[in-house]
Amino acid sequence: MKWFGRKAAGREGARPLLGHAGQGARIGEWPVAYADQVREGYCGNPVAQRAVRLVAETVASAPVEASDPALAAMVAERSNGQPLMETLAAQMLLHGNAYAQILGDGAGGVAELFALRPERVGIDTDANGWPVAYRYGVGARVMTMPVEDAGGRPGVIHIRHFHPLDDHLGLGCLGAAMGAIAIHNAATRWNKALLDNAARPSGALVYDPGDGSSLSAEQFRRLKAEMAAAYQGAGNAGRPMLLEGGLKWQAISMTPADMDFVGLKAAAAREIALAFGVPPMLMGLPGDNAYANYREANRALWRQTIVPLADNILGAIAEALRPWFPDARLSVAVDRVGVLSEERAALWQRVGGADFLSDEEKRRMLGVAP
Repeated sequence: MKWFGRKAAGREGARPLLGHAGQGARIGEWPVAYADQVREGYCGNPVAQRAVRLVAETVASAPVEASDPALAAMVAERSNGQPLMETLAAQMLLHGNAYAQILGDGAGGVAELFALRPERVGIDTDANGWPVAYRYGVGARVMTMPVEDAGGRPGVIHIRHFHPLDDHLGLGCLGAAMGAIAIHNAATRWNKALLDNAARPSGALVYDPGDGSSLSAEQFRRLKAEMAAAYQGAGNAGRPMLLEGGLKWQAISMTPADMDFVGLKAAAAREIALAFGVPPMLMGLPGDNAYANYREANRALWRQTIVPLADNILGAIAEALRPWFPDARLSVAVDRVGVLSEERAALWQRVGGADFLSDEEKRRMLGVAP
């Protein structure tokens, strides 16, 4: 498959490729560029990575209800070795935008949907601000894909979350979670440094010979080097310290308020999970009792995160493919989701007990064809 055509020339209304502008920029102690956020947030934080994988993999495993078996088969395929739905769901969570290129079969039909990396996609607009083309760039090579071909059929499916400040691009969850991720990562580094320094609060060496003199620069350097070599590190934990004349060890204790970074790390982990729509209980995070049990938390994950995200992706795919499948419909088959079976059973019981409804009305309420 040939990916790249001509290089894109500069045009009025062209939107810059995401992730290229502001590379390395930071707000406070965390990055704002998407690539840097992914490296620090997703690749470097276990809570964020697990939350995204949990949602994306569950979306990919959700049963799909399709108007045409070919549609169901298409969304169940893999894209570049990864499940298409999992890839699109992860991109929606991290970036807020997901793009799937529609590849033809050479006979006027659709062969497959290929997921594009969202940070490599740019949008060209006309004078009125309407999108006219997508640009997919890798390095200096750029492929331009029109929004619609001569027959009015789309070449790229663009799925996005709502963004209150952008007409064309969606807003992901990663940026909102970066503050909590920075706190969690800093607490992890703190714990690592604490272990490297004998896993105990540090102290101070006080030089008090009694005559008011102080250490020379050479004596200070030698003492510092000896302390680092002989007493720092986990291998030297608990090792007795031998001090020369005039030196005494003054331990520095930490107050409970100073030690609250442990609770701060746990709070940051809960914020990260919630930013991606995952109940903290499902992540094994301590101190969260918002749900009575694991089953209730799992049901909340499906109702509040999995089903809305999957339906958003499936609905966008079905709408884009209607030139090839006129009655295209794709949605999550909620009736086949085991976690939600209790809700469905309760609904059937309530509707079945409604004597004032006819059998036909009951079937319509339950979505059952007569």
